[in-house]
Amino acid sequence: MLTAFALLDQQVSVLDPSVSVRDNFLRITPRADEFACRTVLAKFLFRAEAALQTVSTLSGGQLLWAGLALVLGGATPPTLLILDEPTNHLDIDSIEAVETGLRAYDGALLVVSHDETFLDAIGITRRLELPAGRSTLHRTRI
Repeated sequence: MLTAFALLDQQVSVLDPSVSVRDNFLRITPRADEFACRTVLAKFLFRAEAALQTVSTLSGGQLLWAGLALVLGGATPPTLLILDEPTNHLDIDSIEAVETGLRAYDGALLVVSHDETFLDAIGITRRLELPAGRSTLHRTRI
């Protein structure tokens, strides 16, 4: 069965900050064994000891990568990924890494962002502009 959607908010609240990236993945994907868990986490740059880092110690980029690993790394990724200001608090290298990961995602994206360069880099083609003073909602691949 496909998961309809996953939401990564600005705080990446899908993650429990008190446990490791590995333990978070196993909590969300209980059918995964250790090998499957480590394989997925390695794809998202959490190799070896990095997978054992406590989430509360992660940088902004690492936090987003860990969230992406949880929501996209299972056996059946969601068909819709909703991202709320994913580039907030990220350095240029982290943004580029996230862009690479999202370009490989084979589902629909709904992205709230003011970062036009990022939106172009991940292939956002349709935009919904909200009135001044409100967020801008971007969507593509639907």
